[in-house]
Amino acid sequence: MELVPHLIAGEEVESTSGARFHTVDPWTREAWADVALGGESEADRAVAAARRAFDDGPWRRMGFAERGAILHRLADLMIEHTAELAMADTRDMGKPITDSAGHDVPRSASNFRFFADHARLATGEALPMDSGHHAYTRFEPAGVVAAIAPWNFPLMLETWKIAPALAWGNTVVLKPAEDTPSSASLLGRLALRAGMPPGVLNIVHGFGPDSVGQALTEDPRVDRITFTGESATGRLIARAAAANLTPVSLEMGGKGANLVFADADLDTAVPWSVRAIFSNAGQVCLAGSRLYVERPVLEEFLERFTAAAGELRTGDPKDHDTQLGPLASEEHYKKVRSFVDGIEADGGRVLAGGLGDGWVVRPTVVVGAPSSARVCREEVFGPVVVVQPFDTEAEAVALANDTPYGLNAMLFTQNLSRAHRVSAALKAGTVWTNCFFIRDLRAPFGGVGDSGIGREGGQFSREFFTEPKAVVMAISDDAPPAPSGPTRSAP
Repeated sequence: MELVPHLIAGEEVESTSGARFHTVDPWTREAWADVALGGESEADRAVAAARRAFDDGPWRRMGFAERGAILHRLADLMIEHTAELAMADTRDMGKPITDSAGHDVPRSASNFRFFADHARLATGEALPMDSGHHAYTRFEPAGVVAAIAPWNFPLMLETWKIAPALAWGNTVVLKPAEDTPSSASLLGRLALRAGMPPGVLNIVHGFGPDSVGQALTEDPRVDRITFTGESATGRLIARAAAANLTPVSLEMGGKGANLVFADADLDTAVPWSVRAIFSNAGQVCLAGSRLYVERPVLEEFLERFTAAAGELRTGDPKDHDTQLGPLASEEHYKKVRSFVDGIEADGGRVLAGGLGDGWVVRPTVVVGAPSSARVCREEVFGPVVVVQPFDTEAEAVALANDTPYGLNAMLFTQNLSRAHRVSAALKAGTVWTNCFFIRDLRAPFGGVGDSGIGREGGQFSREFFTEPKAVVMAISDDAPPAPSGPTRSAP
């Protein structure tokens, strides 16, 4: 089988213990590659390499244009190697190859391009003062960044974290999800080919508790921690980071609400709603898994929605005709299956879909489930949607906000006033109106409540991955002299 090594200080290496683990193709349910199993030793070596590269290396001392040129070369190489990067994610987690190659790799490359250019073009503030002084702001790299990525969009979410960190002059230790290590190793090789100095990007494979993840989050040499994953894991990371007062950015779970009002254009609402829950086999933190439809259009919407869901082609993700692949792992399949198996016991009814062969769950539409049911309250992270009616705008907003999560929401209406009113009333980091998953990389991305802490994207990524500094200078002979007595402490 192929070997997926660590990348530490510019060298591809195995673990000092020689330990390995398998990565499994979820369609064949067979191991296809061996992965170096890292632990505390590998995490320590990777952080040390990143620390040396930051403190003593050239990366943070380069100008934005020079760093940006390397990141643009990396993006070019990613596009040249789309086939290999896409197949790595498809074999690791069952994502349809058309999605991996047609969306994830191009978007991952664009992450490097965007943040390289954003860092170069971003402006600070000049703050003229009345007293013969002048103040301005600087944004200096924070240092060593530990980036812990999820398995559902491996390459795309890894680059979403490391691109801004690198563009602003930091060095990085990336821990890919243990289920999806392959594309990260390919990315590391391409980064070296693009001219990235050794130690600037390090990649260590392993698990979370008592493994690489825990070691990274507890290391006092780490200056920033960025994590995407389950809310329970995010809480553990926040607790570990607190011991060293390490700033964290946590993008965690979701239970997105999708509101379809009676005046919605169903030709728009139906296909977007299908995409919102069944893309990537529902393994999307932004999934619109709670679908609320105003009663006058409920019957027509359900008929059209279930018909569209039933037309989605499930099968081998390496087949270009496949639209819905298997779930990413046996463990995750068992979790989603437990939700499907419990629907009727909780009072719901499966209107369409259900379990398929292997680790496949067909597009599943649930009706009649009470709001207290597990499938309504907990993040399923699979192709399972619960459809419930509502009668008024106020009821729709109350239902949407009745969750500890707050990552995103969406609504469909042709009433402009309602669109603005409801968007403002929804407790969510992102609200889509008459669309889904349309992104502007300058906009803040993150959630409230159990969906996370902090925002990333554009200036928000700059704030997190840098140490903003105020510089105050006396520039006039008329500036007041130094006081003779003790100075009152700021502010």
